Amino acid sequence: MTTTARRKVGIAGAIVGAASAGVAAVALAKRYAVGRIRLRPDPAASEPLGELRGRERTLITSDGIALHVEIDGPEDAPLTLVFSHGYCLNLESWHYQRRELRENHRIVLWDQRSHGLSQRAPAEDCTIDRLGDDLAEVLDAFVPGPCVLIGHSMGGMTMMALADRRPELFGERIRGAALLATSAGKLAELTLGLPALLSKAVHKVAPPTVSLLGRRGSLVDKTRHAGSDIAFLITRYIGFGDSKNVSPTIVDFAESMIRATPTEVVANFYSALMNHDKLSALSVLDDVPTAIMVGDRDWLTPPDHSKAIAAALPKAQLTEVPDTSHLIQLERPDVVNDALKELVKRVEA
Repeated sequence: MTTTARRKVGIAGAIVGAASAGVAAVALAKRYAVGRIRLRPDPAASEPLGELRGRERTLITSDGIALHVEIDGPEDAPLTLVFSHGYCLNLESWHYQRRELRENHRIVLWDQRSHGLSQRAPAEDCTIDRLGDDLAEVLDAFVPGPCVLIGHSMGGMTMMALADRRPELFGERIRGAALLATSAGKLAELTLGLPALLSKAVHKVAPPTVSLLGRRGSLVDKTRHAGSDIAFLITRYIGFGDSKNVSPTIVDFAESMIRATPTEVVANFYSALMNHDKLSALSVLDDVPTAIMVGDRDWLTPPDHSKAIAAALPKAQLTEVPDTSHLIQLERPDVVNDALKELVKRVEA
């Protein structure tokens, strides 16, 4: 080997070595950061997250999809609380609300199609309008009397779709509504806390990227577990506003729900969320007591979106919770539970 060739090999080896050292340093820093977080006192360490159980039911929808439903609380309660979860979550995301409210209220929780234990639906049937139809069928099957609808993120959009498609249900049948960290539309305009130019670039490349990941979903899912530490940090900083003090057990719980959602499902619902626009349907909700809640650090459905909903619902009560982000029902369960109890009082009055 010539001197020049040996020099090139040496340089290449140094580059590879430096790159490997850089990757190792990043991995070490990531593990160190996650390790430090996990060593902090954790008041939720003994919380039985994901262990609450109700009376399990299965609903076959009009288009043949099996939905997982759980009923909790006393069957003879005069009012039923119906919980609809958010994008990439499942009914377990309502853990604290279920634990607090099931003693005195009949509760219905369900996994939206393609989420949790519900059956996967074809991509063309993953729309917000179809979710609204699913909610109507859940009410018909499991809610014989008056009820209050409670929705987080995509679950709130599901409620808006129901209002758009079945406005006659609101009033005598649906007596109240709670919209948590949700939006009536224009999600495609979110900045995600990024500078304007960078945000535009992200929105431009996001749809084709999500579509590509969806087509390779099974391959992507095989590797998602490998990034669990990174996913933990992302979930902690985006999903929770008070990231320094949030329970690592709660972050793990939220991240496990997100990771359990197949990549194809994430892709199938992405365009539905970006194209969601139900501002004109909100007036239906003004006929019943309505509570709107949002964290002031929510990047995914920012406070301006909840304020737009409140502007369309002059009788609604808007609560902006400080130091809180998108997973408000897990981050500030006491605040959310108090607001729901107050809403129930208004309904019963």
